Amino acid sequence: MNFRLFVYGTFMKGEREHDLVAGSTPLGPAKTAKGFALVESRALAGLVEGGDGAVIGELYEISYDTLRACDKRRDSPTLFERREIPLEDGSVAHAYVLRQDQARGLRRVRGGDWRQRFAVPKPEGGALIEWARARHRR
Repeated sequence: MNFRLFVYGTFMKGEREHDLVAGSTPLGPAKTAKGFALVESRALAGLVEGGDGAVIGELYEISYDTLRACDKRRDSPTLFERREIPLEDGSVAHAYVLRQDQARGLRRVRGGDWRQRFAVPKPEGGALIEWARARHRR
């Protein structure tokens, strides 16, 4: 029996725990339905229900054995709760979710994209910004 797993942090391709799902079938990029937030808890990402946006991730078709290994790595159900969540395309997939009380005080990842967590937002327009850009173009 196979399961669909939505990953949004260190299980994603190129991240440090991807080895757990690397042998599974990738189904492509995916996004949660609106109503979720992404938080950073030390070196892990945490999906939290009740946010005002969507979280970006990847979707995999995984075996029962891989699902059990992921459960163990996420200490489910003690630390993370694995459950089905709605995706942007209307389908559902399993994902590891933190409870609201666990996410309290944790830094929210802007834009819901784990890979962009260190990105510095570009300054918006304004008189000073336009002046600086004009001087730089000379």
